[in-house]
Amino acid sequence: MIDPKLMRADLPGVARNLARRGFVLDETRISALEDARKRAQIDADRVRAERNANAKAVGQAKGRGQDASELLARAEQLTQELGAVDASLESVQTQLDDLLLRLPNLLHESVPDGRDESANREVRRWGEPRRLEFTPLDHVALGEGLGGMDFEAAARISGARFVVLRGPVAQLHRALAQFMLDLHTIEHGYTEIYAPYMVNAAALVGTNQLPKFEADLFAVRGEHPLYLIPTAEVPVTNLVREQILNAESLPLKFVCHTPCFRSEAGAAGKDTRGMIRNHQFDKVELVQIVTPERSYAALEELTAHAQTVLERLEIPYRTVALCAGDTGAGSAKTYDLEVWLPSQDKYREVSSCSNFEAFQARRMQARWRNPATGKPEPVHTLNGSGVAVGRALVAVLENYQNADGSITVPAVLQPYMRGLARIVKS
Repeated sequence: MIDPKLMRADLPGVARNLARRGFVLDETRISALEDARKRAQIDADRVRAERNANAKAVGQAKGRGQDASELLARAEQLTQELGAVDASLESVQTQLDDLLLRLPNLLHESVPDGRDESANREVRRWGEPRRLEFTPLDHVALGEGLGGMDFEAAARISGARFVVLRGPVAQLHRALAQFMLDLHTIEHGYTEIYAPYMVNAAALVGTNQLPKFEADLFAVRGEHPLYLIPTAEVPVTNLVREQILNAESLPLKFVCHTPCFRSEAGAAGKDTRGMIRNHQFDKVELVQIVTPERSYAALEELTAHAQTVLERLEIPYRTVALCAGDTGAGSAKTYDLEVWLPSQDKYREVSSCSNFEAFQARRMQARWRNPATGKPEPVHTLNGSGVAVGRALVAVLENYQNADGSITVPAVLQPYMRGLARIVKS
């Protein structure tokens, strides 16, 4: 969440920053709640002080053998008054906290202005799209033609936006995930994590999926209220929840391969064909926990690690800095990596790499002890797809397709495919 101290010190400045996103901050309501909180706090402090003084007077009266009945009666009144003002303070604070939990993060000054993706700024382009001497097929036609991609079977089992992968195509999907894990652990210095696929509501509040984006989640029926994870970001970032980390332990770098589950509530009619936007998909997620002064260098590093995946696969891509209106609610700054898809004749997103600064840390109470002050301070959290496995599979199928519908296996993946160099219809 946004620093409450900053909200109190410079509410107009916060409003101007959020306006870059197109978000209108209700300054009047926040000011009114803050004034009510201050009044309730003053009342609570006053009554508590009077109760303490009265208790002292009761002790002194009894010590002198005097009648303390009036003081005891007043003590009972003060206890009731304190209960009432504490309840009033708690009510106002709850309203303030709920409002703060629903606000997006402040944007970094380097984020480009703009209302939608048309204002995103390309910062890097790598590789040249392959010139095909034939009309390219999309990944659905390729996968179905190879007998390795079955949407009809998935629909019978689970409904729309699911897929069954078979044979070498399923193996290629697994190879991509294993390659990414090896790359990030062996060369990039990440610690591999195996994390739960179900989390409680508190974890989702910590990473900002709740309370605002509950419609995007799948809730699990059962004895305990749990949700299927929309991304490994949730369980992995929450590893530092309610912790005070030593400076010597930072940065923490984690990588985690999980399935991800999203309702796609806001994506009706978008990418209904194929694997671009499914309810269940796999990702290899990168998470970094760092000190504040290092977080923007860490963002560049994490983004470079995701880019390396695409470069090793030899798939053309571009990196874009998202504009203010296209940046996710919790992020202070985001880079998207977009791969070239021949069938669409354009680039499509395969990874988002974001710096959340202290936004998630405040929600999780994740802190580090600053040696300069000796005091706990919020850490900065970052994450990014390193990369989305299903979308990487789409990119490999389309960029490595041949005129006969077969797929050349990228050289870097062949060791994970038992040396298989070409996927043909079985």
